[in-house]
Amino acid sequence: MLQILVVEDDAMVRNLITATLGAHHYKYLTATGGENAILEITSHNPDIILLDLGLPDMDGVDLIRRVRTWSNTPIIVISARSEDPDKIEALDAGADDYLTKPFSVDELLARIRVTQRRLSAGGNEAFRSNVFENGDLKIDFAASCVWMQGKELHLTPIEYKLLCLLARNAGKVLTYRYLTEEIWGFGWESNLASLRVFMANLRKKLEHSGEDGAYIQTHVGIGYRMLVRH
Repeated sequence: MLQILVVEDDAMVRNLITATLGAHHYKYLTATGGENAILEITSHNPDIILLDLGLPDMDGVDLIRRVRTWSNTPIIVISARSEDPDKIEALDAGADDYLTKPFSVDELLARIRVTQRRLSAGGNEAFRSNVFENGDLKIDFAASCVWMQGKELHLTPIEYKLLCLLARNAGKVLTYRYLTEEIWGFGWESNLASLRVFMANLRKKLEHSGEDGAYIQTHVGIGYRMLVRH
């Protein structure tokens, strides 16, 4: 059974989240501060972390950075910080998703389900066999080939690299900075226009060949995410 760590110092919000998790048969742990959260993570190795950024003993972004030095456990930020720079900072630090307060429990559960699908089917097993499958999309990393509904797609080298980055992080928002630095290595702001052009072309190829499109989701001002498909 999936185990989720809720890191939240506000008792009302914490109780809302844990009641929601319990009602949907998720196991959960709680922590009210950063140091307590680290203890829970190292002791219980939760499957997902729900993290508030405004903790009493440390900033949540610093906690993300510390956790990322030794763990790839998915982190979903739940924060009242709603400005794009705050979201980008958390995502660049290693968060997998960002939910702004106030939030609906239905949206929280949807984000958890996406992360759960990524954990169970999204990737590690597929990458060990050098094949990734997501809905009608199939990528053979060893052969550097991509198929949609069984038809091979012809991608440019940069389009292919972008697709692989998104696939290896399916369900996770990748920031503009992360993507541009992975592709070009430097000067991410000067390459932002190029990124948008390549991503638009990649999306057209996927949507033209797919049954109902929508494999790449744009997070305006932040970055892109590959949606996890059934």
